Amino acid sequence: MELKEKIADEKLNINRRHFFSKLSVGLGTVALGSLMIPDLFKRGGAGIEEGMLKVGIPHFAPKAKRIIYLFQAGAPSQFESFDYKPLLRERMGEDLPESIRNGQRLTGMTASQDSFPLVAPFSGFKQYGQNGTWINDYFPYTGKIVDEICIINSMHTEAINHDPAITFFQTGNQNSGRPSMGSWMSYGLGSENKNLPAFVVLTSRGKGNSQGLYSKLWSSGFLNSKHQGVLLRSGKDPVLYLNDPAGVSREDKRVIIDKIAELNDQHYKQTGDEEIKSRIAQYEMAFRMQMSVPEVMDIKKEPESIIKMYGAEALIPGTFAANCLQARRLAENGVRFIQLYHQGWDQHGNLPGEMSMQALDVDQASAALVLDLKQRGMLDDTLVIWGGEFGRTNYCQGRFRPDNYGRDHHPRSFSIWMAGGGVKKGITYGQTDEFGYNIVKDPVHINDFHATLLHLMGVNHEHLTYKYQGRRFRLTDVAGNVVKGILA
Repeated sequence: MELKEKIADEKLNINRRHFFSKLSVGLGTVALGSLMIPDLFKRGGAGIEEGMLKVGIPHFAPKAKRIIYLFQAGAPSQFESFDYKPLLRERMGEDLPESIRNGQRLTGMTASQDSFPLVAPFSGFKQYGQNGTWINDYFPYTGKIVDEICIINSMHTEAINHDPAITFFQTGNQNSGRPSMGSWMSYGLGSENKNLPAFVVLTSRGKGNSQGLYSKLWSSGFLNSKHQGVLLRSGKDPVLYLNDPAGVSREDKRVIIDKIAELNDQHYKQTGDEEIKSRIAQYEMAFRMQMSVPEVMDIKKEPESIIKMYGAEALIPGTFAANCLQARRLAENGVRFIQLYHQGWDQHGNLPGEMSMQALDVDQASAALVLDLKQRGMLDDTLVIWGGEFGRTNYCQGRFRPDNYGRDHHPRSFSIWMAGGGVKKGITYGQTDEFGYNIVKDPVHINDFHATLLHLMGVNHEHLTYKYQGRRFRLTDVAGNVVKGILA
């Protein structure tokens, strides 16, 4: 018997002193974990469920903690921004060769055209940065930060019209009803601030032709409704119906919310409906937001140097510049996913005039956001994205007019840029042919784009799933590969 115990002790290689020393380390780790993730040991809190890691725990070490997505709704032209094609000027007015177009799908706006005359950008290009990256003259401020960003010139999609295309970008599917990117992030990673939503939306409108924006773009789809985006409006009341009516004190409101929570909890125990728990959480969040939102949205304390960096419009609520500054403030306060939409990029006609105004709206503020995050030490763990839902054709829509033209939709290739959050700096990724029509190197599909964003946030896109109507859904559907060539 003694021999067996001795053998067992040798196998364990443990004595009393060793046991207590290891125990103290283990308890310390548990305590630290509970401080970093307060819900770790709560029922229904962080843990394993349906093959994924729940709130607050990424699958592996993340490069980014948050995302700010500057979505340019309407699809800015890559030929007037980041994909320099000098051949278009050399062959201005010539018909696009059929061997290049190769019978590819066209919209109803140009399908009946007898010819497809090539048109060069009205504006010029200059080289910026250490690698001499070509940037259009409409975007001089972006040119100055080119060593901080990664330009992708090989994005592509199947969607050829605005609504399915923007829905595809935001939800991973062309059809309505799927959860948005921000909702997936909220579901998988939770919030860093209990007083603010994990997913916030800000909108602005430019001076160009605008397409509509719909709440389905920031919907939680079949996910729990607590993961949907919260639209913050400009002006006195950023969130509708958040303020208390006259004569109701904050103490009175606290009592009301607690009583409502008790009734909802009783209802939940009777029905087991998870949406009732969401309702309880949303009442509580609204109560906290009454204090937190006005403070975050108040830019009066921002120094003059910061306002100058973003531009004078940063002081005008509802502008793109003001929203960029608000995005930085929201990021500072732990919001996980901040989605900006700027309308006005649908230039089927008068592209030179409208594009210049649109670029003027966004160029300075977009660059300022990157620089502002960098000077605060936040760019390394904040991923900033700039781009629209598809690109524009290299030929003009309708009659050839070299100085007043428009471009139709082009899903085959287009440009976006990304900065911070684990993305390589100062590179251009992907390449199109000399006409800028087809991708010839390193294509990036929307599914790949989504897989890469999740990877940078520490999430395996194949493991972030939700079972609905008997099927496991994910943001990348059944496709998508991480674009390793842009990872730092």
